[in-house]
Amino acid sequence: MLIIRRVFSSTRKVMTEVKEFDYLVLGGGSGGISSARRAREFGVSVGLIESGRLGGTCVNVGCVPKKVMYNCSLHAEFIRDHADYGFDVTVNKFDWKVIKKSRDEYIKRLNGLYEGGLNGSKVELIRGRGSFAEDGTIVVNGQKYRGKQTLIAVGGKPTIPNIKGAEYGIDSDGFFDIPDLPKKTVVVGAGYIAVEIAGVLANLGSDTHLLIRYDKVLRTFDKLLSDELTADIDEPTNPLNLHKNTQVTEVIKNADGLLTVKTNTGDIEGVETLIWAIGRDPLTAELNLDKVGVKTDNKGHIIVDKYQNTTAPNILSVGDDTGKFLLTPVAIAAGRRLAHRLFNGETENHLAYENIATIVFSHPLVGTVGLTEAEAVERFGKDNVTLYKSRFNPMMFAVTKHKEKASMKLVCVGAEEKVVGVHIFGIGSDEMLQGFAVAVSMGATKKQFDQTIAIHPTSAEELVTMRGAVKPE
Repeated sequence: MLIIRRVFSSTRKVMTEVKEFDYLVLGGGSGGISSARRAREFGVSVGLIESGRLGGTCVNVGCVPKKVMYNCSLHAEFIRDHADYGFDVTVNKFDWKVIKKSRDEYIKRLNGLYEGGLNGSKVELIRGRGSFAEDGTIVVNGQKYRGKQTLIAVGGKPTIPNIKGAEYGIDSDGFFDIPDLPKKTVVVGAGYIAVEIAGVLANLGSDTHLLIRYDKVLRTFDKLLSDELTADIDEPTNPLNLHKNTQVTEVIKNADGLLTVKTNTGDIEGVETLIWAIGRDPLTAELNLDKVGVKTDNKGHIIVDKYQNTTAPNILSVGDDTGKFLLTPVAIAAGRRLAHRLFNGETENHLAYENIATIVFSHPLVGTVGLTEAEAVERFGKDNVTLYKSRFNPMMFAVTKHKEKASMKLVCVGAEEKVVGVHIFGIGSDEMLQGFAVAVSMGATKKQFDQTIAIHPTSAEELVTMRGAVKPE
């Protein structure tokens, strides 16, 4: 039920209306919108506060436009191999503006669909930036709002390093504003955002340099995936230039507008576009969380328990601002489960942050679900962990000059060899992983994998035909 209260302010001698909702959501990204709409299904009043484009990071500057650009760059790889399949194809040119225009129009349609969905669900959309007042309300453009339950789902923003001249670069969100394909690009970072952006640009023809602080990309992933992708990028046939153990020390903007990126391993000159992709920070600094007793960690992430409760009563948080699995489906799942717990009497409903599958849209692809080898050893002990591995040539490249490997690993534990981790490197990883994630979530064993009839010829069949158990090193 929506309630409007009139509060008298003795200092300003005015009457201030406070709009009250059963559920007040701060943030119109994936987590906030999904939780708000699900709550409305249970008949409660819901208000949602958002100042920017609806859909948050994923829809506007994340997974959706990223996948469009990945698909675009994938066409370049297909064209590369066309001749080996008998097609006499001549490429006249690639026009970045064409794909940018169609991509941006697609995102605008999605923004409209999100707003239409909120309207259809009768969620009140409140436009503007919100921050907490000491009385627990959220103030937006001078108007106060209060939720019997309040959800914080404000997400995050890219990190910019404290380096002289850093302002001459753009962040990973700014990648989607680039008007033309840069002739020469430097991408800084070793995580999934960095390798995805760098891979897109390199495959589309930009002279792209990826700078990483240590000797491998994706260092938090399973060792097989990190090793394989790093080695593939290092191949002479890969258009991406990898600079290992490299740190930027200064960025200089020259008279011609081009950049010189100075590093500990040498200078990179004539850079048209510099992209920082070194991580993301939560958008919590301006929320005045201290006024309502919501505690954060030293990076600004909101501290929550397994039920998404913060340290303040009736204030909750989901999504990237909690620092747990910065993935859109995670925020959606947590937000929906939270609505069920709060408004449908499902007191124990919460998201278990484990066995979460994810794909890195690198070139080649990376897919992973469950525990890494190192995590399994730490949790169960080395003697209780068994590994199965496979490395092969996918049939896509059987008749092509360009060769590209695929690798897979199953991480199993115990005498029954329960599969606790599946890690895939290579073409098709994105579409084959989902079903195997279900198997891991259900507690499948290696024997059950073996009893599954393979689909031949596919890369996925390797996951149910692996032999030769090995122990962790």
